[in-house]
Amino acid sequence: MRKKIVAANWKMNMNSSTGEKLVNGILNGLPVLNENQKVVICPPFPYLAMVQNETKNVPNLHVGAQNAHAQESGAYTGEVSAGMLKEMGIEYVILGHSERREYNHETNAQLKEKVDRVLSEGLHVIFCCGESLATRDANTQNDFVENQLTESLFHLDAEKYSHISIAYEPIWAIGTGRTATAQQAQDMHAHIRKVISKKYGADLANDLTILYGGSCKASNAAELFSNPDVDGGLIGGASLKSADFLPIVEAMIKAK
Repeated sequence: MRKKIVAANWKMNMNSSTGEKLVNGILNGLPVLNENQKVVICPPFPYLAMVQNETKNVPNLHVGAQNAHAQESGAYTGEVSAGMLKEMGIEYVILGHSERREYNHETNAQLKEKVDRVLSEGLHVIFCCGESLATRDANTQNDFVENQLTESLFHLDAEKYSHISIAYEPIWAIGTGRTATAQQAQDMHAHIRKVISKKYGADLANDLTILYGGSCKASNAAELFSNPDVDGGLIGGASLKSADFLPIVEAMIKAK
């Protein structure tokens, strides 16, 4: 059965005090989650241990990292390996976020290597994809996203997908003044599922969790999550306050 996930991406925000306060606020208001409903908190690297410690006894609440290196170890100053994350008990890793693609110039080929490394450690990948404003305006977004998936994920055997979720980020609708509608989100999610189905078959595609990562918040989460191919969200700004984040979790739980 397809899992529903709401993942909190804190990005480069919080300190130890505000982060701990945020986690406790989430825990105090977190509804009961079943085995097919997951919440994943992804803080900056320095706070992974704190969040892990605060949440270790909470069912179906997991901790994730915002990145991992493609190599197992070596002279890579400032980097963190998937093996280090596994040793800490971290279960999820975000890969290919639009900000890392832009600011760190991560390519599809590099992300392919990162995916392999993270999966080799038995961790779960939240793989991000999505198009720019120029690509959307050229109406080539479907081909663009398909190419991201093909070049970074399509070398994998089908069984690896039990450890993969996909997060669609409409980059053109983040900080541009333009808004992606729930229908536009559904259209792309359906396209992603169709692309996966063509490669791996309908059963795998129907079981795959596809998250929406384009300015999802309390006011639009219910509408977004009501779409048949939207299985939750990768939440940025709205994950930094428990009062903003918890209604999104509630919307995920209530979604059919």
